[in-house]
Parts: sequence; C-alpha cells; structure tokens
Amino acid sequence: MEEQTKKTQRGVILALAAYTMWGIAPIYFKALQNVSPLEILSHRVIWSFFFLAALIFFSKGWVKIRAVIAKPKMLLMLTVTALLVGTNWMIFIWAVNNNYMLDASLGYFINPLFNVILGMVFLGERLRALQWVAVVLATCGVAAQLIQFGSLPWIALALAGSFGCYGLLRKKINLDAQTGLFLETCVLLPLATIYILFITDSPTANLADNPLQLNLLLVAAGIVTTLPLLCFTGAATKLKLSTLGFFQYIGPSLMFLLAVLVYDEPFSVDNGMTFIFIWSALILFSFDGIKRHRDSKKVAPST
Repeated sequence: MEEQTKKTQRGVILALAAYTMWGIAPIYFKALQNVSPLEILSHRVIWSFFFLAALIFFSKGWVKIRAVIAKPKMLLMLTVTALLVGTNWMIFIWAVNNNYMLDASLGYFINPLFNVILGMVFLGERLRALQWVAVVLATCGVAAQLIQFGSLPWIALALAGSFGCYGLLRKKINLDAQTGLFLETCVLLPLATIYILFITDSPTANLADNPLQLNLLLVAAGIVTTLPLLCFTGAATKLKLSTLGFFQYIGPSLMFLLAVLVYDEPFSVDNGMTFIFIWSALILFSFDGIKRHRDSKKVAPST
C-alpha cells in the first residue's frame, strides 16, 4: 500500500511537471519572437531528433525502432501522425508569436471535448447525457464567436482538431511515446533540414552569425519538446487515466493567465462569452468523469 502511495505521488509530480511545462512553453517561444515560425519549427524537429536519439541510445531502445521499421503500415500511420503533430506545433508557435495565445489556450480547453466526439465517431463510444450537454455547450461557445465576430475561432479549432486526430491515431498505433516521437521526428527531419539549409534566408538562419544566447535557445527546442512529453509518459504509467485527465487543464489555464496578465492580450466581454461556454462544458465534463469514477468504485467490490 505504501509503495502504491509513493508511486501515485511520483505520478502526480510528473503530471504537474508535464502540464506546467506545456503551460509556460509560450514564454520560451516569445523569447524567439524575432525568428520565423517555420524556422523555429525546423529547429524544434532537428534538435528533438538528436535529444531523442541520445535517450534511445542510453535506454537501448533501438530494438523497438527496428521492430516498427519492419512494419510498413505502422510507418505509414506514423507519417500521418508526424504531419499532424508538425502542423499542431506550427500553428501553436505562430499563434503565440502573433499574440493569439488566448486562441491557443481555447484550443487546448476544447481538446478534451473534441476527443469525446472523435471517440464517438471513430471508436463507437457512446456519449453519456452530461457529455452530450458539455458538447452542446462547447458548440454554443463556438457559435457565439461566429455570431459576434462573423468568423470561427479557427486557431483554436485547428489546434484542437490536429491534436485530437493525432491522439486518436497514436491510440490506434499503440506505441510508447519515446519511440513514436523519435520516428515521427525522423519523418519531419528531412523537411526541416532542407528548409534550414536551402530555403530560409532570414538573418537568424546561419547559426555562425547568431549570438550565443539565441543559438542556445534554438538548441533548447529539443528539450522543450521532449521533456514534458517524457514526464507525461512517466505520469501515465503511474496514475489512472481518470486521475491524469484532471491535470490536463493546467496547461491551457497557464496559457490563458500568461496571455491576459503578462502579454496583455485583449480579453473583451464578447470573446469572454466563448470561454464561459467552454469552461461550463468542461465543468460538466469533469463532473461526469468524477461521477463515473465513483460509480465504478462502488461496483468494483461486487464483481
């Protein structure tokens, strides 16, 4: 019992670390505001490759890599997930550096609800009554912005959609995070390298001409990408999924606070309506999850 408690405590610490790092990641990308989003994305891919290759080398994970390479169908799916996660990274970097951090946080608030819809459509999962109400409230939030501003919150929807589809496909592949991310990075690596070496002609493209501080920030992209994911993977092995789910709102909440309190992004009553609908939906969604978890614990002893 004591060992299980310690395991849970370690899981909680790792989950807090993962979602906190994801939540404050905009501070890092803001520090690279003078570098183009595509260039930042390319460095993110390149340095993630080296960082992950080192981790796989020390953990002797090449056997798993070879096993996946021998499966063409899995490699094809990983190519699709690589493009999805690359798109997600690109939109996020662009949003943060163009002062759309509120939209980015909205996207990650929507993401859990989007996952429920994907589960219903593609995995045959049935929505419970409160989940339906949560989805309807979220839809009302998107509709409110459409009516108020005459446009959809496309940044939020693109982030939620790309990350939701990424999670769905990764669930089908059923591959550990480190191996999967390394192979996805390998898919994106040629594109990133070609862009850095032959396409971009920005003032920051040549590392030899950059200040040391800027180069260190660019190299750190590998750690910024992989460290929170490794913490998340560690937490996932030590906590129940229902417990881990309650930490997922830390990231977008921190982004929201950074956007409003630190970077002075405008938060008007009009766009506040969208957030109110989404937050109401998440409260219902979380309440439903707690209720289901308690009901399952009551049923468990009799089975």
